[in-house]
Amino acid sequence: MNAKEKIEVNGLLRKFFAHSDKNPHGWGMAIIENGSASVEREPVRADRSLYLKNRLTAKLEAGNLLAHIRLATIGLESYSNTHPFSKRDESGRVWTLIHNGTIFESELLSGYQYKQEGNTDSERILLYIVDQVNRHFLEDFSLFEVNARIALLEDIVKRLSPENKLNLIFSDGEYMYVHKNAADTLFVKHTQNAAIFSTKPLDTGKWEEVPENRLLVYRQGQLLHTGRRHPYAYVEDPEKVKLLFMNYAGL
Repeated sequence: MNAKEKIEVNGLLRKFFAHSDKNPHGWGMAIIENGSASVEREPVRADRSLYLKNRLTAKLEAGNLLAHIRLATIGLESYSNTHPFSKRDESGRVWTLIHNGTIFESELLSGYQYKQEGNTDSERILLYIVDQVNRHFLEDFSLFEVNARIALLEDIVKRLSPENKLNLIFSDGEYMYVHKNAADTLFVKHTQNAAIFSTKPLDTGKWEEVPENRLLVYRQGQLLHTGRRHPYAYVEDPEKVKLLFMNYAGL
């Protein structure tokens, strides 16, 4: 969720976390404000988490919120593999990311398996983004204003999309970035002051499918930028998925 001002999110989160029966391998959320991210997560099915149940009994408000329920594909069920992932760049900006998808092929990410805390492909995406941001920031700080940052991020999602399912929502503490390349896998509901995203509509309100194969940029609940469409749509190949899991399991 990306909103103009803080709103109560208890009801929204209860609806979202109610889907944990099909995504049982962990839950997490991050409230993003004042350039920082407060991340809470557990490798526990959300509707069985006593901590989460107690957390949602008190009024919870947020302007920028990321929430995730995990269906594990790559990476064990553990705290370090539970979304959201968060990392600070060289400028002090905090990046926070959630991912719904799988990386099948990417030499760009393979080296991060030796640097990450867990072993998910999703964490590698964040590490790659932050590394690219740092490289551009250190090369020429004066050029790294928001339009240059958006151009860099558009290039990154285009590089990572071929052969991969890259449904991402991530934040730099000021802007929220949304990308999907698989049909019927991410929807948005716009209200007067907020944009709310979900893999599936959470209520009977007006939900629209998020445009495919392009980076969207939001700030204070408003769509500020719609990126150029790239050609790398993801279509699931059951044999490819099976091979990936067998390789991961060492079979």
